[in-house]
Amino acid sequence: MLLQRAVVVPLATFAGCAKGQAPAVIAARSTDIRVIDVTHAFEEFTYRTPYQFGGRSVDRVTLLNVTCRVRTADGRESAGFGSMTLGNAWAFPAAAQDVGLGAMRSLATRLRSVTAACQEAGHPIDLFRVLEPEYLRAAAELSREQRLATPVPKLCTLVVASAFDAALHDAYGKAFGVSSYETYSARFMGHDLSVDLGPEFKGEHLDRYVPSSPRPRMPVFHSVGASDPLEEADVRTRIDDGLPNTLEEWIPRDGLIRFKIKLNGGNLEADFERVVRVDRVVTRAQATRQVADWQYSLDFNEGCPNVAYLVDFLRRLKEATPRGFDRILYIEQPTKRDLGSDRANVMHEAARLRPVVIDESLTDLESLLLAREMGYTGVALKACKGQSQAMLMAAAAQKFGMFLCVQDLTCPGASLIHSAGIAARVPGNAGIEANARQFVPTANRLWEDRFPGLMTIRDGMMNTGQLTGPGLGAVPPLSTG
Repeated sequence: MLLQRAVVVPLATFAGCAKGQAPAVIAARSTDIRVIDVTHAFEEFTYRTPYQFGGRSVDRVTLLNVTCRVRTADGRESAGFGSMTLGNAWAFPAAAQDVGLGAMRSLATRLRSVTAACQEAGHPIDLFRVLEPEYLRAAAELSREQRLATPVPKLCTLVVASAFDAALHDAYGKAFGVSSYETYSARFMGHDLSVDLGPEFKGEHLDRYVPSSPRPRMPVFHSVGASDPLEEADVRTRIDDGLPNTLEEWIPRDGLIRFKIKLNGGNLEADFERVVRVDRVVTRAQATRQVADWQYSLDFNEGCPNVAYLVDFLRRLKEATPRGFDRILYIEQPTKRDLGSDRANVMHEAARLRPVVIDESLTDLESLLLAREMGYTGVALKACKGQSQAMLMAAAAQKFGMFLCVQDLTCPGASLIHSAGIAARVPGNAGIEANARQFVPTANRLWEDRFPGLMTIRDGMMNTGQLTGPGLGAVPPLSTG
């Protein structure tokens, strides 16, 4: 464990260490932090329209807001803020809505206590290395005590923990008056990447893989929900709130050039027709705007029964709309998240047609390595799995030559700022999602004036150059948790 006067990394955290090998001990550093106080609160918002994905429909969001106070070894104090949507429909789909969300809210209270009780000192990634097993233990205890039919999954625990992890990274950067991304070097980190990612990373730090400066602008992927109206004929009841009601209306309003198409899976004909129709509507709208360059991603949210379904779907699509097929950048999580339960369901053939990335499957280094072995060629990074994990997986994926993209979880406000900060720094990332502006814009309103061009989109782009800190860049409004 990390002790008061020294950093002692638990044996289990060393990837590739021989059993019984003694852990390394590193003397305390002036840049180490210790947690001195943690508070949390919730906010509730209703969607302006339901969002359908993977056969599920979501119409509301609960935000977990966390404030964490820390003290450095040389006596500085600072407060950090982290926020994340408790996306139980995505993170805990086996549980009913009330059960899953209730478990996540209860788990947040337990993780607050675990984080507040932490006596360790170090960089936020050092702290998360120690806290993560405690978080997982708390989730297992909660599952037993509440007699949940399905125990809280690891992905669900990561989503709840992500707000605490973000608050620690935010507080750390603010303690030194710099962006959190400037703290990923040997100056601030006592360990190199081999501690978390294995001997191939000996002598390397995160700053080798994740630059501290954001790109000034990033294209925004507009999410086309599985039930979203595409054109006027699809609108059953018009929402009169000043925002578009159809995809065809959104395109000129925001100047869209990236589209994420949500598919339910399980019905190849319906999935095929949905993509063909989306492509037809987008092509018509872009012709009116005289825009020739746009791209798609396809997200099945685990809906494909097997890889043969996906290969058949892609081949049919290529025959029906060759130009539409050429615009597909990547396929996201086509089959079920538990890769180990069906090791024969490999993605090599599909990945030869388009990059295939894991999303729900990615919970740690082991899952990334398994996915790579099974033919997946890319990973989707998400702020909702934690800043620490996103940074480590960004480094691992680059080392292994994998395709990288950054997704959100319909993140509004501070969680969008957090997600955008990752997207603007991960090399090779093709764009960023910003679904909250579509489905829950009320949650963005307190942030819009302070982050112009982040919550509202023009020319299909988000202005990410402003995300330079300190910390992760989000200072909460007075009325926010």
